[in-house]
Order: sequence, then structure tokens, then C-alpha cells
Amino acid sequence: MSEHAEGQQQHPIAIYFWIWGLLFVLSTFSYLVDYFEFHGMVRWTLILIFMFLKAGFIIAVFMHMMWERLALIYAILLPPLLLLVLIGLMSVEGKYVNSIRSTFFDPPAASAGHVEKSETP
Repeated sequence: MSEHAEGQQQHPIAIYFWIWGLLFVLSTFSYLVDYFEFHGMVRWTLILIFMFLKAGFIIAVFMHMMWERLALIYAILLPPLLLLVLIGLMSVEGKYVNSIRSTFFDPPAASAGHVEKSETP
């Protein structure tokens, strides 16, 4: 049994208590976003920041990513990061397509509802 104990690292329990406290504080801030009635992009930006921070701490400490090899970290974290990049690219492309559609397919505001009479000689 001592052979197995030599290869394993024992992490101080204080780290876990600090992270639990930090997760509690970040969750409190996330709830305060609704309490103070933030709206629009500020609200969603704050909610996403707190969500990513909490997820990062959970992955780093409770999933032991802080102490793992770099290859394992890349195998677990790289695919979601690539998905986020692809989502960002799709968002940019979607906004571009939407602007092109509104430019070419929406009727001009000046001629909407107004019919010009042509003069016949």
C-alpha cells in the first residue's frame, strides 16, 4: 500500500476551503446582478464572466487540472475553447449576413406606403 501512496500527491484541504469560499462569493455576485437589476449587455456580460470564473475554478481545483500533465489539460480544455472560437466566428458571420439581408431585402423607408403618380401626356 505504501507503493501507491508514494506516487499520489496529497493536496492541502485549505485549498478546497478557499475555492469553496471563492465560489460562494462569485455566486453571490452573480445573484447581485439580478438584484441590482442590470439590463442588456452589461447583465449578460457579468453573468457570463462569473459563470466562466466559477467553471474555471471547479475544473482547475476539483477536477485536479492544476496538478495534471499538460497533455491531459489540452485534451480536456482545448476542444471547448475551439468550440467557443467557432461560436464567435458564427456570430460574426450571422451579424454580417443579417446586415446584408437588411440592406438588400428591406424596402427603403422613404418609399414605404407612398405611391407616386406618374404623369401621362
